[in-house]
Amino acid sequence: MRRIGLLGGAFNPPHEGHLKLARLALAHLGLDELRFVPTAVSPHKPDPGGPDLQARLRLLDEALRAFDPACRVETLELERGGTSYTVDTLEALTARERDAAWILVMGSDQLPGLSAWRRAERIFELASVAVALRPGADTPALPAIAGLHPVAAWSGAPGELVPLPATELDLASSDLRLRLAQDPAHDPEGIPSQVMTAIRAENLYR
Repeated sequence: MRRIGLLGGAFNPPHEGHLKLARLALAHLGLDELRFVPTAVSPHKPDPGGPDLQARLRLLDEALRAFDPACRVETLELERGGTSYTVDTLEALTARERDAAWILVMGSDQLPGLSAWRRAERIFELASVAVALRPGADTPALPAIAGLHPVAAWSGAPGELVPLPATELDLASSDLRLRLAQDPAHDPEGIPSQVMTAIRAENLYR
């Protein structure tokens, strides 16, 4: 079985925190591949505005250019359009790639809300989840989801909750968007240089 990590998000814009989380997943989960999965419409957050989907995809491609060959972009949610539900994505991927084991990769800020995700129990029939503690955050309580249980290391089976080291980077796309809008002449720390070059070239986040 191929071991594949899925790192989802709006990537609006992609930043060093996303890349550090990807590096941690590759280093600790024994992955054959890690896919960045940009959302079309997030069910958990209101539309923050900013670039359109194709511009966000171009920025993510720039972030991964010359990054790690084990990483690539999975465009399934963009192609499907509408609200991006993780369970729909996993069911589609599982049907398409029957030789793969899946693990979701996320920061600990997302963990408390997992039980409210659409068909959460079905998600963990199909995949496991790896969680990195956000800087300055306490370890969150395990969400009450049938079939999800903590383990020290991912076996490749679904339904496992695996800890990752903290990213040590306190970055949020919402803060970076605000800084870009408030001070257009300044390049905020935390955005990869090639992404910043693309933002400037396309005059984004103004």
